[in-house]
Amino acid sequence: MTHRLHLKFEQLDRATTRLLAAAEALGADAARQPAPGQWSATQVVHHLLFIETNILKAIQGKLQDPDKLLNPRLATRLRALLVRALLRLPGFRFKAPKGVATLTNTNELPPLPQMQADWQALRRQWEQLLNEYPGPLLGRAIFPHPRSGMLNIYQLMDFLVDHLLHHQQQMTRIKAALNNE
Repeated sequence: MTHRLHLKFEQLDRATTRLLAAAEALGADAARQPAPGQWSATQVVHHLLFIETNILKAIQGKLQDPDKLLNPRLATRLRALLVRALLRLPGFRFKAPKGVATLTNTNELPPLPQMQADWQALRRQWEQLLNEYPGPLLGRAIFPHPRSGMLNIYQLMDFLVDHLLHHQQQMTRIKAALNNE
């Protein structure tokens, strides 16, 4: 794993730990929606776990045929920077892609402890993938982000960190709303 990837991985791991601790601190309220149509803390955790799992699978698939991986375009780099900036804005909300929102809006979610265990296992898979990531492919586009376009592994790690921090803000809003009831 390159030093740069290692730093991003550690940042992602720390942010995940903080988010899971915030959800766990809500106790039984973690599964309660603060208002109709708003996600509970458990739904936020499920969303993030679902996204990271599917991104990892997509990357593993792309690495099976590395000759098809191209360099990201300048427009993709610019869109990726814009998405990063928007994710960092307090209160700014993206509408979740349809398939993700439908899956997350269900009441049939695993309990929080199960998702925490799943996330720990997933994090080890990410670590292994990043440790074995081929050096010549570091700058190649590996993942099709729905808003940014094809991202390389560095851009993808930036997105995962920013996405998680964006939902950390949401977790703070959920906690405040539940405390004000």
